[in-house]
Amino acid sequence: MKVIIKKNQQEAGVEGYKVFKEAIQNGAKVFGLATGSTPVTTYEEIVKSDLDFSDCTSINLDEYVGISPDNDQSYKYFMNEHLFSKKPFKKSYLPDGLAEDPEEETKRYNKVIADNPIDLQLLGIGRNAHIGFNEPGTSFDLETHVADLTDSTIEANARFFEHVEDVPKQAYSMGIGSIMKSKKIILEAFGAEKADAVAKMIEGPVTEDAPASILQKHPDVVVLIDEAAASKLSKK
Repeated sequence: MKVIIKKNQQEAGVEGYKVFKEAIQNGAKVFGLATGSTPVTTYEEIVKSDLDFSDCTSINLDEYVGISPDNDQSYKYFMNEHLFSKKPFKKSYLPDGLAEDPEEETKRYNKVIADNPIDLQLLGIGRNAHIGFNEPGTSFDLETHVADLTDSTIEANARFFEHVEDVPKQAYSMGIGSIMKSKKIILEAFGAEKADAVAKMIEGPVTEDAPASILQKHPDVVVLIDEAAASKLSKK
């Protein structure tokens, strides 16, 4: 792991953009993308840049079950707002939150990933060290699946909804087995509330109790964090 510590999220966003730029310069064509507040500054820097994704493919990590793409809390809506409307890709894939047959939808998405090997995967990390919606206890070998969200994840996502009971209880998620096949991974984490998870990911044992710890086994990972998220690392 290459760990980069920046003063704050704004500075880290510039560094995140540089990783994307380098990937494109090295011929990357398929990008795994994440949603939430964490990657926003990276997306802002990308939008301001001259990077061109018109010949590239994007594959998103996850999508809530039961939410339509035009719902302002859907991840499709988020991606359109923060990136796709300003930097369009040739093709952009997200799980279908309204799919009638979840099993068929996971098969479809696994085929999308198999047909489009990911060159650069962007990740955030949950307070319980989840990546995607692969909660603690998820098998490292799992591919796309319907994940039951833990209470802590529902609580963390409640800030985006009017009422906590409005937060979906399930989501489609790219599995850890799929994430680990990406050629390069960049994980971003900001704020003191992520410090425990960051320490487990970088310095803790590799265990399914801390899903992000498996990234220690990947050959090319950049961890991009601010000083607050780095505060519990023994080596800085």
